[in-house]
Amino acid sequence: MDKSAGQAPTVRRLHAFIDEAGVRSHSRASSDHFIMTAVVVADEDLTLAAQFVAELRGELGRLPSHTLHWVNLKKHEERVHAAKRLGDQRWATISNVIVCKRHLAAGLDETQAYLYTLRFLLERLSWLARDSSAALTYTLAHIVRMQVAHLRQYEAALKGQPTQIAWNALDPKGGKIDQPNRIEMLQCADLAASAAFAAFNTDRFGNTEPRYLQELASRLYRRGAGPTSLTSYGMKMHPWNGNTKAAYPWVAAL
Repeated sequence: MDKSAGQAPTVRRLHAFIDEAGVRSHSRASSDHFIMTAVVVADEDLTLAAQFVAELRGELGRLPSHTLHWVNLKKHEERVHAAKRLGDQRWATISNVIVCKRHLAAGLDETQAYLYTLRFLLERLSWLARDSSAALTYTLAHIVRMQVAHLRQYEAALKGQPTQIAWNALDPKGGKIDQPNRIEMLQCADLAASAAFAAFNTDRFGNTEPRYLQELASRLYRRGAGPTSLTSYGMKMHPWNGNTKAAYPWVAAL
C-alpha cells in the first residue's frame, strides 16, 4: 500500500531575509532615501547560500566568524566584488522598495515609515511566492525601537484592510526579527540594500554609485517582460510619478 496516498503534497518553501539602508526619519538632515530590501532563497538552496557567505568572507579577507557589513567594506573594489558575487548567485532573488522621501510629504514617525515600507515589500514577496506555488517566511534584521509586538500589531491591521498582499502565500505565524550575526543570510540582505542605497543616495560630494546595483540587476525580481516588469514588482519606487520618473530615468534600464 502506498503510504503517501491521501497525504497533502509538500509545499515548496521560500525564505525572505530583509534589511534596510538609509534613515527612516523625514528630517532635513536625514538621508534622501530609505531602502528596504529582501533577498529570497528557496529552502533547497539554503546550504548553497551559506557556502556563498563563507566563500565571500574568505575572498574579502575576513575571518570565518566575521559578520559581513557593507559599511565595513571600505574599498570600492571590495564593494564591487561583493555585489558582483551576489549578483552571480542563481539561488538569490532580490526585491527592493525605494522610498524617495523628498518627493513625499512628511507625516509618519520612524516606526510608521518602516512599517509602511514593509507593506510594499510584503506585497511583492507574496506575489513571488504565490506565482511560485510556494509558502514564504520572512525575517527582518533588528533595528532600534522596532519590536516583534509592533510587527504583530501591524500584520493584524493589514489583514483587516484591503491590500494587495497575497496572505495565503505568507507564513501565517508572521515575520521574525533577528540579528545578522545569528542569521547569516541577513548579511546578504545588508549587502543588497546598501548596494541599492549607493545608487540612489548622493555622497558628500553629490555623487551616486550605480555600479553596485547594476551588478545585482540579473537577480532583481521581475515578472513578465516590458518596461514595468521591474518597477511594478522587484523595485517599487515610492512615489512613482512624473517627478520621480524624471529624477531616476536610469531605473528603467536596469
